[in-house]
Amino acid sequence: MAEKKKFGTFAGVFTPSILTILGVIMYMRLGWVVGNAGLLGAILIIIIAHVIAVTTGLSVSSVATDKKIGAGGIYYVLSRSMGIPIGGSIGIALSVGTALSIALYLIGFSESFNAYFGFGTSVNDFRLTGTIALIVLTALALISTSLALKAQYFILAAIAVSLIAIFSGSSEFVPESVPLFSTEGAVPLEVVFAIFFPAVTGFTAGIAMSGDLKEPNRSIPVGTLSAIGGGLVVYIALAVFMAYTINPDVLKTDYNILMKIAIFAPAVVAGIWGATLSSALGGILGGPRILQAMSIDKVTPKIFGKGKGTNNEPVNALLMVFIIAEAGILIGELDVIARVVSMFYLTAYGFINISYFLESWANPDFQPSFKIKRWIGLLGFAACFGVMFKLDMIAMFAALAVIGGLYFGLQRKEVKLQSNDVWRSVWENVVNKGLKKIDAEVDENSNWNPNIILFSGKSDHQSYLLELCKTVSGRTGIVTNFKLIVDAKDDTPLKKTEQVVRNESFKELGIFGRQVKVDNIYSGITNIATVFGFSGVEPNTIMMGWPKGLENSGEYAKMTETLLYLDYNLLYLDFDRKNKFGNYSTVDLWWRETDSKNAEMMLNIARFIIAAPKWNNTNIRVLFVNNNNVDSTLIHSKISKLVEDLRVNVEIRIINNAVEQKPFYNIIEEQSASTDLTLVGIPNYKIEKQAEFVIKTNQLFETIGSTLLVKAANNFNELDLTLIEANSEITES
Repeated sequence: MAEKKKFGTFAGVFTPSILTILGVIMYMRLGWVVGNAGLLGAILIIIIAHVIAVTTGLSVSSVATDKKIGAGGIYYVLSRSMGIPIGGSIGIALSVGTALSIALYLIGFSESFNAYFGFGTSVNDFRLTGTIALIVLTALALISTSLALKAQYFILAAIAVSLIAIFSGSSEFVPESVPLFSTEGAVPLEVVFAIFFPAVTGFTAGIAMSGDLKEPNRSIPVGTLSAIGGGLVVYIALAVFMAYTINPDVLKTDYNILMKIAIFAPAVVAGIWGATLSSALGGILGGPRILQAMSIDKVTPKIFGKGKGTNNEPVNALLMVFIIAEAGILIGELDVIARVVSMFYLTAYGFINISYFLESWANPDFQPSFKIKRWIGLLGFAACFGVMFKLDMIAMFAALAVIGGLYFGLQRKEVKLQSNDVWRSVWENVVNKGLKKIDAEVDENSNWNPNIILFSGKSDHQSYLLELCKTVSGRTGIVTNFKLIVDAKDDTPLKKTEQVVRNESFKELGIFGRQVKVDNIYSGITNIATVFGFSGVEPNTIMMGWPKGLENSGEYAKMTETLLYLDYNLLYLDFDRKNKFGNYSTVDLWWRETDSKNAEMMLNIARFIIAAPKWNNTNIRVLFVNNNNVDSTLIHSKISKLVEDLRVNVEIRIINNAVEQKPFYNIIEEQSASTDLTLVGIPNYKIEKQAEFVIKTNQLFETIGSTLLVKAANNFNELDLTLIEANSEITES
């Protein structure tokens, strides 16, 4: 099997890039740019365009020296850096832009060719000439890529000779004065820039050949930046020359003026034809390779990924590019095509620059041999979208909408690569900096942001415990569910990868899943509560099912004592297996005078509950048992004020119990028998009284529905009603 032909820096990158840069815009539209914008205006346009080209070239060159660059050029760089969804969506836009740029170059060729030979100069005439040229160049690319690249040497020589002929020529159109900026009646600078910008997009022609290079990591930076720099020098020099040599009115109207002032017109003709045809050839060589690389990655139909011959020439992809280019030729107007191509390339370049910025900022493994400042990528990104906004805001949003549609389509398609993309590094960096920020600012009185360790166990109603836990954690809370595997005989722990649990129910609820081996349930819970978490996001709440039948368990009592000592918020759910959560329509929050901290936590939970979709039509009642004959109006007023501060819309009910002195649980049985979810605070009690508390609570649960018991940690504020003192003041008055 013959060895695949590989190309070096000059043949593979510099030559196709510089030929595309010194192309149709230079010969056919640079004079028009100078005539409409003035000398300084034209130089400003050239510099701004090259700022985008240089920053993008620097960004892609840096990324190219960090990663092994495969076939597909810019698409390959973006897909391996930012992932398939972004890389693929930009790659599709870039391949279409490259195909349309072929039409741009061939319409420019047609304008010159037809004018030189006296053929027709109507739009249809340009379409015919452009189509014939497209067929010839496509046939050349099909015959041999190597032959096509070798032909570029002769074209480069022709361009050099044409430039010498232009600078050596004389003109009868010398202006009396050189306008520095646009004059009255000139085309707006935004339009001028949009038509000029494709001139600097040529450097992507070399990058697109990445799969055919001997050393892409070296050739891409050297070849790309040399071509951009050389193009900048030629454009500024030619702009200055034309401004001082040709009247601006002539520059605005005569697209073939360079042939008329050159010392040898045929040399300019050869340069124009060579530049336009070679630029088109660069697109014909590069565009299909982008499409082929995307098809290999399953972004586009796999039929375009198939190649032929020793070099795996992208024949199928070439035919697709041919069709798109022909569609562009049928537009027939160079200026219109130029504006469309500008939007495609500006979008792609913006994402290339932000790709480099994110890689250098977030990826610890990003170690390019070609190093540049990080802000260069950010500058290029801002310049691209700033220019797009200024050129055509509607077109910019349309381009972003198309890219967005492609992005979400590829994301749903779930095309994945073996390599990691930069977004993981970005999120890790954001999380790291966020944790440091949170850890550095300790605020004892901050709002409760739940970080819950959940022990849901394994039962038929586990899903309801998971659901309620996620509900009470609120929109930004964190829930980590632990599955405890009891294995007293084997003390070998699970591997870290085996400890992570992922299933659809967890994913849907946004719950993290873990599993660990323990020799005892209670010691396992204690150990997890003691060591799990890290700085900035330490867990603050333990939630589990209510432990029926464990009232006399010493191990359970010890576990509870430890959790209280660690100062966790404790949430115990007694789930009504028959009625479940009913209609999700009523919640009772029981408040007693000793519930100062529990009350604030319950009100916070109530606020999170009513924000959940299933509970959004819930009626919440706050029930207060008045055992001391305090004025009910005063109690209602104080609770209303506290509830108002927490922004919870509730119904307040005061139950006077000073005379009857009914047990607290009996009152709950009477009032909350048909409530869908009841919240009750766990009072302070000595641990030796736990069995008594559990037995009484079990009896309560037999008569009411699902109940959440709440024990608040010390960081909650005391909602002190000071009812006794207030009552004394009323009595004395």
